[in-house]
Amino acid sequence: MNEHILLAYKLDSDGGGEAISGNTISDQIKDSAIAWIHLDANSNNTRVWLENEASHLDPFVIEALLAEETRPRMVEINNGVLLILRGVNLNDNCEPEDMISIRLWVEADRIISLRKRRLKAISDIETKIKQGLGPKDTGEFVCMLITRLFERMEPVLSDLDDLTDDIESRILERSDKTLRESIINVRKEAILIRRYMAPQRDAISQLHMANIKWLKETHKHHLLEAYNHVTRYVEDLDAIRERAQIIKDEMANIISDKLNRNMYVLSVITAIFLPLGFLTGLLGINVGGIPGADNVNAFYIFCFILSVIVLIQVVILKLFKWF
Repeated sequence: MNEHILLAYKLDSDGGGEAISGNTISDQIKDSAIAWIHLDANSNNTRVWLENEASHLDPFVIEALLAEETRPRMVEINNGVLLILRGVNLNDNCEPEDMISIRLWVEADRIISLRKRRLKAISDIETKIKQGLGPKDTGEFVCMLITRLFERMEPVLSDLDDLTDDIESRILERSDKTLRESIINVRKEAILIRRYMAPQRDAISQLHMANIKWLKETHKHHLLEAYNHVTRYVEDLDAIRERAQIIKDEMANIISDKLNRNMYVLSVITAIFLPLGFLTGLLGINVGGIPGADNVNAFYIFCFILSVIVLIQVVILKLFKWF
């Protein structure tokens, strides 16, 4: 009946909470206690629930919460906040850069969150609530969610940086197609993650600067720290992207040098054998008067002459420092 409601908790202001379900959800979220409802944005019943149980929401907010495609942003409406964030995709058989959105409507005593796909940061908060270590108010909930998103993200960025280092060291030993594809994938992943990190940094900055009653000074200190973290992540992603491009250019230079070296060797060989080919072609024409035609040793004499010519050419090329 309530399959669109994934989680629902009544927070006790001490870090714990009571799970609520069934018909009591609608009543519990309307009293003075802080309530958190986590909804499935894929369900058709979610829109109906929002329109009925959260009828005070602006239609713009409902559309933003249910939008197919979202980018991180923060919009302050009255004393509530529409907050859309992104976290790395740590689900099985998924790519981390395929980042998952979490859509939030936050008021002083109510938190409504929606997701399209499972996000482990939400599970982390639920676990903390069960342990009595969860958020005590809505401001702390937002700070905790942002912190968990970044804690889940840091190992991914660290692995990406380590992979870039590994490719950079291996490129000095050899350059092949596999490494070229690897560095292209690294750069692509960095670009895709940064695509959401930059606007997420702006959203956190706007939230930190907003004059919202339920955001206390301690919350703003946490948001400032989160802003510094995401700024560092964006800078790290920029550095990874630039390093990946430099490595890619270096690989292209190595391949170009190899090609040029091979072409140079072929050119030297061609230069050496060009006069030999001319002489053999000239003496190979089937007409009378060819020198040595009646001499049984003519072939060996001719090979000796060709060898002398090759030796002279090598000496000349050495003097001109062509190789």
